[in-house]
Amino acid sequence: MTKVREDSSQHLRAPLSVTSAEEAAFSVGIATLQEWRTVEEWGNAEGWNVGHQDASCFHGIDPQGFFVGRLGNRLVSAVSLVNHSDKYAFWGSYVVNPEFRGQGYGRKTCKAAKSHSGRRVVGSDAMPDLVSGYSRSGASPAHETVHYVGRPERATHAPAGVVPIGPDHLNAIAEYDSGCFPAYRRDFLARWLWADGHIARTRLVNGRIAGYGVIRPAPVGHRIGPLFADTPQDAEALFDALIAHVQPDEEVSLYMPDLTGSASTFFNDRGLTEQFRVVRMYEGGTPRIRADHVFAVTSLEVG
Repeated sequence: MTKVREDSSQHLRAPLSVTSAEEAAFSVGIATLQEWRTVEEWGNAEGWNVGHQDASCFHGIDPQGFFVGRLGNRLVSAVSLVNHSDKYAFWGSYVVNPEFRGQGYGRKTCKAAKSHSGRRVVGSDAMPDLVSGYSRSGASPAHETVHYVGRPERATHAPAGVVPIGPDHLNAIAEYDSGCFPAYRRDFLARWLWADGHIARTRLVNGRIAGYGVIRPAPVGHRIGPLFADTPQDAEALFDALIAHVQPDEEVSLYMPDLTGSASTFFNDRGLTEQFRVVRMYEGGTPRIRADHVFAVTSLEVG
């Protein structure tokens, strides 16, 4: 799971002292949607740049999969372990309120959440320096994922065969998506594709879906995810259609799996640059998907 370390040096403020009574009162429970919006505010303070509608869309996947640690009525820690299906789950959004770091609340929250996934395969994204720790917990590295950010250059012509996704496309999009993601997630896509501010496009070749993508507003610019396509050419057409709706001075970011050890030059050529990498890891086996169709994951929070 992507995380902010409890001893993060980004915050120089000393942890609050906690009384023994407060320590005894620490508990882990299910987060409400409003509480999860607070967690996303913590994440955005760390540079996560969570999309404006992410909480509403993600929370509906598995409302029981969002956990917060509380001292009385104060939120101090959080993690998500979202069950996408009866076979696949995903860790994300591991963060501790800066005022309470270094006191073990994050680890306790994860320990309480862990049983939620049952016997499912569990995915996560780890910062490179944390891979060994995740491995000791039973997860195995699968590949790196590259975070690209920049102000992309516009195409000189409108891409052919790219159309807005309408309700009549939903079933076909869900089927296509299930080949690129380890679960069938039609209900999630029904929220994600048409959430406020989201722009969703599909590429049609001879009347058949050859890919789709979504771009959404965030505190800083826009984020693309997912971007799934049959070929790099299809992905390029979708990318061009999505960024056509972004102002030239606005940033665009995405997370692309680097499955060959040499990330695609396409995003570099279009003005995006690599910011950092995370390592995708799985516990319980590696899901079988059309990995060469994945040009951007949905998010690091839910996979």
